[in-house]
Amino acid sequence: MQMAYLFGIKDPLKMKQCFYNESIGFFYNNSGKDLTKEWRTKDSVLVGLGLTVCVFVLLLNLLVITAIIINRRFHYPIYYLLGNLAAADLFAGVAYTYLMFHTGPRTASLTAKTWLLRQSLLDTSLTASVANLLAIAVERHQTIFTMQLHTTMSNQRVCILIACIWITALLLGLIPSFGWHCMCDIGSCSRMAPLYSRSYLIFWAVSNLVAFIIMMVVYMHIFIYVKRKMTRMSQHTSFHPKYRETMINLMKTVFIILSAFVICWTPGQVVLLLDGLGCTQCNVLAVEKYFLLLAEINSVINPIVYSYRDNEMRITFKRILCFCCNRGSKYSPSVKSTNTERRILADNGHLVRDSSI
Repeated sequence: MQMAYLFGIKDPLKMKQCFYNESIGFFYNNSGKDLTKEWRTKDSVLVGLGLTVCVFVLLLNLLVITAIIINRRFHYPIYYLLGNLAAADLFAGVAYTYLMFHTGPRTASLTAKTWLLRQSLLDTSLTASVANLLAIAVERHQTIFTMQLHTTMSNQRVCILIACIWITALLLGLIPSFGWHCMCDIGSCSRMAPLYSRSYLIFWAVSNLVAFIIMMVVYMHIFIYVKRKMTRMSQHTSFHPKYRETMINLMKTVFIILSAFVICWTPGQVVLLLDGLGCTQCNVLAVEKYFLLLAEINSVINPIVYSYRDNEMRITFKRILCFCCNRGSKYSPSVKSTNTERRILADNGHLVRDSSI
């Protein structure tokens, strides 16, 4: 570097021009993305739908977290992971609410830092949801294949796993704010996220798609195992009908999880990947907001699929919702035991609870 300076040759790194002080409009114009100055009907409808989804996301996931806290029967690793999933979805609801109040014509008033903050909140929350779903899939795989009521994972390991999930989500979400952006290389700016580098979009989309594939493989493995197990068990005269019902409920849950996940997440990730690859013929801007809303809807589906299908969770929900109306009534333990403590002895001697999670 010193020799280059002596011979009058400029450092290439110093020649690179950065645009930290430019307005958001500068980057939107550079990427060819429309920056509206007035509220259009389409903008108002999307914000209205988005805020409606946010209300459901916040309420449902708060309900799940409250249920796990107040019911000691949920103080097990799988429910801690479910609670963390609800916390991630709750954070997604907060992030999406923040986005709804800083979108449309309000986007033009944002600075580069506040724009990156808006996107980082969203990316962190969505990545945390994906990581939690993957962790739950692995835990269910381990539990079902050993035919145990709960995993042998200790609470300490669950806490470490939860911490790793959030650290990973924060790293992936905050990387652009710490340098992986396009403000010093505007030629690499993406169209969907004008301050994001296309290389980051590729990295983020591929990372999530790989997680999707792993999750689908895990759940399909569970699905095949449960189907074979049910067929083999039905051939025995000692086959308990309740065990068969539990297996069928589990298969239904797996199908719902896979369907909801693929429908809600895959379109947005594919669009991000196409934008990162620089597909000029792909009209990604026409569908980006709808696909983002679709991904957020998954945060509403998660507490329903993972929690409401559990009998004990259903009863706890009713207890919470009816608390104001029936303060004087007591929560009967006998109701719990009637609905959720029905366990069936499998052929290998392990206990299986009547639950479809």
